[in-house]
Amino acid sequence: MQSEPRDWLTSARVYFSAPVMTLLFLGFSAGLPYLLVFSTLTAWLEDSGVDVAAIGFFSWVGMLYSVKLFWAPIVDRVRLPLLGRLLGQRRSWMLLGQLLIAAGLFALSGLDPAGHLPAVAMFALLTAFGAATQDIVIDAYRIETGEPDIQAAMASTYIIGYRIGIVMAGAGALYIADAASWSLAYLSMAALVGVGMLTVLIRPEPPRRQSVNRVLYSARVRQFLTKSRQRPHWQRRSGAWLMAAVVCPIGDFFQRYGKLALALLLFIGIYRISDIAMAAMANPLYLSLGFTKSDIASVTKVFGVLMTIGGGLLGGLLVVRYGLGKMLVVGALGVALTNLLFALLALSGDELWLLIVAITGDNLANGLASTVFIAFLSSLTSRAYTATQYALFSSLMTLPGKFIGGFSGIVVADFGYASFFVVSALLGVPAVALALWLRRRLAALDTDAIASEKNELEGRSPG
Repeated sequence: MQSEPRDWLTSARVYFSAPVMTLLFLGFSAGLPYLLVFSTLTAWLEDSGVDVAAIGFFSWVGMLYSVKLFWAPIVDRVRLPLLGRLLGQRRSWMLLGQLLIAAGLFALSGLDPAGHLPAVAMFALLTAFGAATQDIVIDAYRIETGEPDIQAAMASTYIIGYRIGIVMAGAGALYIADAASWSLAYLSMAALVGVGMLTVLIRPEPPRRQSVNRVLYSARVRQFLTKSRQRPHWQRRSGAWLMAAVVCPIGDFFQRYGKLALALLLFIGIYRISDIAMAAMANPLYLSLGFTKSDIASVTKVFGVLMTIGGGLLGGLLVVRYGLGKMLVVGALGVALTNLLFALLALSGDELWLLIVAITGDNLANGLASTVFIAFLSSLTSRAYTATQYALFSSLMTLPGKFIGGFSGIVVADFGYASFFVVSALLGVPAVALALWLRRRLAALDTDAIASEKNELEGRSPG
């Protein structure tokens, strides 16, 4: 049944409802730890005199965000012994993740990286694990808390809160470090985790539907259950869950795209490899050139975030105007070419205007490419397996770049910053070439995907 149209005032009031406002604070809690285990941490390491080759390997800490799928089923189904009874499934896991984040940041605040590098790595991993766990739960919490008609508003406030958290962990931490010390900066960030904790304690546990029976609608799962009738109940239950969670989504993707599926997976893995691989060396470059932490915070974290948002808005408009295929090529080309601006910056020295130019070009290109690529990944995702397939795609998108980024410090140590950023630009060439190749096939892919998805959904309908 179609609901009555709402007037503008009634529509605007949704942003002041409790579920929507909750996501503003949870978004802040999700955005806060990300830079503290990535670019802000590498700036601290560079400022403490840590060898640049060792700094590069710290980009691997961020890989925990890319492999969170491995423990997401545990977070989704296992009830915590004590907190689970007190707070419920979602809030207990969310609070546990926040406690791990706060503990990791607090421990980091008391360390000197130059003399305790292994301990810094250990607590950075703890912080990243807690943050990735929190992300898993917040995604589920958002979907289960709000009705379908307010999901867009909840996503909007989440993104705003996330960006505020990013600015605080980037510019805020750098300002505090410049005015006082890195120790106080990380201690302050640990205290700010309390925003998310307080939100969890105030807001109620969302109603949760039992999802176990939903897997029975899949033909593959029904076939497995039929053939395994003689097995113990726990084996059939575990096998059905594994079949629905892993086999069905992957099988659906390869069934819809056939031989082209491997090319698509390769494209997903390399599209953002150029900018992700170079990110670990950005802050060390700025500091090595003599820029102050306040200058870096103002230009890269505040102005840069605005440029990223602008690039995202521009990307959305250009996709509507020129189509997804053309903009995939433009996005890949822009990400690769703007890395050359950092090579020029490395050769020119501490020219503030050139830093502004480099950040403008890089963040506009990254914002545009991110928006275009999210639209592309969404077009590949079957509605029958939306969450699982999109999570797999997004993990594959970041994992190769973060792995290669671990060796970035070695390249800088052996060949210098300018050569490194030229190499990182060249890493984007295969993505541009593959985007040109796939551009002609996007229309056919969309047609085939819609037909296949319709057949799959009809096959899954209970009769």
